[in-house]
Amino acid sequence: MEDLFGQLRAGLSSVTLSRRVGRVAEAAGGRLRATGLARGTGLGDRVLVCSRDGAIGGEVIGLSPTGVMLLPDGPADGVEIGCAVELVGRAEIAPDDGWIGRIVDPFGRPMDGRALLPGPVARALRAAAPAAATRRAMGERLDTGVALFDTMLPLVRGQRIGLFAGSGVGKSSLLAKFARGVSADVVVIALIGERGRELRDFVERVLGPEGMARSVIVAATSDQSPLARRRCAWTAMAVAEHFRDQGRHVLFLADSVTRFAEAHREVALAAGEDGTLRGYPPSTAHMIMALAERAGPGPAGAGDITAVFSVLVAASDMDEPVADILRGVLDGHVVLDRRIAERGRYPAVDLLRSVSRSLPGAASAEENALIAEARRLLGAHDRTEMMIQAGLYVAGSDPLVDRAIRVWPGLDGFLAEDAPDGIEASFRRLSVVLAV
Repeated sequence: MEDLFGQLRAGLSSVTLSRRVGRVAEAAGGRLRATGLARGTGLGDRVLVCSRDGAIGGEVIGLSPTGVMLLPDGPADGVEIGCAVELVGRAEIAPDDGWIGRIVDPFGRPMDGRALLPGPVARALRAAAPAAATRRAMGERLDTGVALFDTMLPLVRGQRIGLFAGSGVGKSSLLAKFARGVSADVVVIALIGERGRELRDFVERVLGPEGMARSVIVAATSDQSPLARRRCAWTAMAVAEHFRDQGRHVLFLADSVTRFAEAHREVALAAGEDGTLRGYPPSTAHMIMALAERAGPGPAGAGDITAVFSVLVAASDMDEPVADILRGVLDGHVVLDRRIAERGRYPAVDLLRSVSRSLPGAASAEENALIAEARRLLGAHDRTEMMIQAGLYVAGSDPLVDRAIRVWPGLDGFLAEDAPDGIEASFRRLSVVLAV
C-alpha cells in the first residue's frame, strides 16, 4: 500500500500549474525552430508541438540566440508557422518494481494494454556510470543454461560481453536463452528498432512465460522515430540501474547496439554533426562507450548489471565502426557464424573467434586445462578441415589432427547443448567428450 501511495504522490508532484510555451518560427529539413523558449531550455529537453493533426512530441537538439532547434518524434505534417510549442521538461524516467513482467515503450508507457504507474523517483536517462574507483571487481561465475557458456566462454557477475552476428543467425534466440537461464534477480531487455510483428512472438514464443515473469522489456519498433529508438537503450539502462541500486543482480540484454548507433547518427546529423566515420558522427564512439560503462559491477552496497550487447555485423565485418568501438570496452566478445548456423548447429558460436576476459580467473586449474585442450583440438580441426573434406588428409600424418577428427563430432554437439544441471555437470560432460 505504501508503494502505491508513493506512486500516486510522484504522479501528483509531476503535475504543474503552468507551462512554458513558444511558437514555431521555421520548419525545414525535418527540423523545427521555435522562438520564445530560449531561456531555461536545455539540450535533450522534451517538447510538445501542436499542429492541425494533433500534438507531436519532440526533443531539443540545438540552441541559438534566435530560438531552439527541435526534432519531432514523427512526421511534422500539419505543423504551421505560429503553432504552439510546449516545453515538457527534462528527459527522465521513473521505473518501479511493478514494471517486472511488463512491456513498456521508451517513455515508460505500457505497451501491453494494462495500466502502469511510474515509480516514486525519476531518474536521468543519461546518468553517469558509477565512479571507477568505487566499483567492485567482477563476481562469481553464473549458471547460464547453455553448456558452451558454462564452460569455455564463462559469464561472471558484472561482466559485459558483446554478441556479434549477422541477421538471422540465432542472435535473438540466444538472448532469450540467457533471459531464461542466467542466474539473475531481474532481466531488463532493450529491443531497439525491432520489427513490430516480432515483439509479441519474442515475448510469447521465444522468451516464454518463465522468462517474462522476471523481465522488463523496453521496446521501440523500427517504424518509430530515431529519438525513440535511441531513447530505448537509455530507458532500459535506467530501469536496470533502478534495480541495481536496490542491491539486486540485473541481467541487461540489448538488441541491438547497431540500431542504437544508427538512431543516434540520424539525430546527430539532423543537429548538424558531420558523418566522418563511415557516415557515423564523432559523438557515436562516446555515446556507445558511455552506455556500456553504465553496466558492470556496482559500487559497495549496490548490486551489479551483467550485460550482453548484441551487434549486427554485415558480412562478418568485425572492423566496422560500431563493432570496433564496442569490442574495445567490453569484457569479452562472442561471434556467431552464418556457416555454422547453415549446417544446423545453434547457438552458432565460432569459439575460435570468441573470448571471455573472465578467464582464466573464472575457472579452476583443471577446468582451464579442459578449456585449453578443447580449443587446441578445435583449432587443429579448423586448420585442416578443407583437406579432410577433400580427402587429402592421410590418417596418421599428425597425431593432434587424428585426435581432433575423433572428438570433433562430440565436441561440436557439446557446443549446442543446453545445461540444465549447472556448471559442474557441463564440465563433466566436456571431459567425457575430450576423452574419446
